[in-house]
Amino acid sequence: MNITDSIADLLTRIRNAQKAGHEVVSVPASKMKIAITHVLREEGFVRNYKCIRDKKQGVLKIALAYNHNGEGIIKELKRVSRPSHRQFVGADDIPFVKNGFGTAILSTSQGIMTDREARKNHVGGEYICSVF
Repeated sequence: MNITDSIADLLTRIRNAQKAGHEVVSVPASKMKIAITHVLREEGFVRNYKCIRDKKQGVLKIALAYNHNGEGIIKELKRVSRPSHRQFVGADDIPFVKNGFGTAILSTSQGIMTDREARKNHVGGEYICSVF
């Protein structure tokens, strides 16, 4: 199966696995996916992740986070910039997700980072996705 948008595939797999109540989800690995998953872990949306190298692409195993009631931590996971319609934001135009309660993930010249880090470093970039 040929996947055009691998980031959207990552987000969809996380979203579907959490709705199904799975503890771990496996995704084909890439540097971009690992960086996005790292940001999700730093923000507390996933418990942990591990990249398993093999002779091919590698596999990224992501342990999903749930609250004490068994509900998923991620309420909304939305892809913003798509291959057919890229969304770029300047350092002064970085949006607030859910009035600052959510997190925007941006791809900047300094790497993948959250909206708060990008504002602090005063850099803009491609608005990859929003998480709440």
